[in-house]
Amino acid sequence: MASRPVLILGSRGMLGSDLTRACTEAGIDNIGLDLPELDITDTARLKEAIQAAGAVVNCAAYTDVEAAEDNAAAAFKVNAEAVSRLGELAKKAGIWVLHISTDFVFDGTLQRPYTEKDTPNPICTYGRSKLAGEQLLQASGCHWCILRLQWTYGTNGRNFVTKLLDKARSGGQLRVVDDQIGSPTATSEAAKAICCLIRHRPEGIFHFASRGYTSRFGMAQFILDQMGLSNTLIPCKSTEYQSKAARSANSRFNCNKIRPFLDGPILPWQVPLKRFLETL
Repeated sequence: MASRPVLILGSRGMLGSDLTRACTEAGIDNIGLDLPELDITDTARLKEAIQAAGAVVNCAAYTDVEAAEDNAAAAFKVNAEAVSRLGELAKKAGIWVLHISTDFVFDGTLQRPYTEKDTPNPICTYGRSKLAGEQLLQASGCHWCILRLQWTYGTNGRNFVTKLLDKARSGGQLRVVDDQIGSPTATSEAAKAICCLIRHRPEGIFHFASRGYTSRFGMAQFILDQMGLSNTLIPCKSTEYQSKAARSANSRFNCNKIRPFLDGPILPWQVPLKRFLETL
């Protein structure tokens, strides 16, 4: 392990806050920075922060999928242009960068889980901005690693779980799409996986998600059952759901490539989700 700490960008976000905690628990020296003290689009400030780092994990991102459709320039500025500069600065400093990406880089038409070798084809602005970030990081020539996550939820941020529970507690029926399939993934579990990657510092693209798959409808049913809520849950199709951004029908990941770097088996999606719901 390098003597200099790991710099965690976006340390107050849903993933970043869990990662800061996981690194500390794992004995990985780290510095967490986020808005307002560090804006990833501020090159001068980013360069200054990197000087003290032995490695960087970039959790900072423009993540509002719907808003990105009307704010493409803002999404690309954070998710692509800033990542390119991060890679260039990391190359000059000679340090490893782990960048967080997403299942949104795929179009969801594949009839099997996506591997790291499958060709990306994003179908919304957010996905296009994240893919551009991946490509620009690789082109920067730094020592890079990309970790794609999906369907994340955690304590410090709005997500499918918290939004569903807010609606459920206000009473009435709930309509949830049943034609989007993926793996609900706790940011606490993703953070543990990132700690393993920090120790090994591999290069390349990796997928991480909880084991097993379900639909958004199946996830919602599990949440309501665990929380003892009796709202009527009505399945619907993505075409019936008003949304500016297109979403993939298939978000399933093949996670075989990352397994040798992990400390233990990947848990079934129900286990971390049950633990998370017990904390609410």
